Parts: sequence; structure tokens; C-alpha cells
Amino acid sequence: MTEEQLLLRNLKDAGCGEADIERYFKLRAEGKEQEQLRFLSAHRVKLLDQVHESQEKLDCLDYLIYSMKNNKKKGQ
Repeated sequence: MTEEQLLLRNLKDAGCGEADIERYFKLRAEGKEQEQLRFLSAHRVKLLDQVHESQEKLDCLDYLIYSMKNNKKKGQ
């Protein structure tokens, strides 16, 4: 695999869409490394926000599971 193919694979694996990938490669072709870093950092923040949202949902489910198990024990 070429360096560009590896980069493309990595961007796709990181959840970047086609438009974002095109933007990244355009910045790369223009030699705008700082903008590339800003782009990657912004995408990372977006992914981290999604992780936090998912964690909140997991916390809610964990609470419901805990409550149901606790109520079942009290009813026995």
C-alpha cells in the first residue's frame, strides 16, 4: 500500500466522510500542515463528544438495570 492509500484507510477507519477526506487531501496537497492538524483535532473532539454521549446512555441503562435488580431482591 502506498502512503496515500494508508492515509485514506486511516481516515475512513476514523469515521471521516468523503467530503472530509477530500478536504484533508486538499490541505495536504497545499502543504497546509497546521490546518491538517486542526482538522484532525476537530474530528477527534467530535468523536470524543460521541463517546461521552454514549457513556451517558450507558450510565442510564446501568442505573435501570441496577434498579430492576434491586427491586427484584426487595420483592423476594
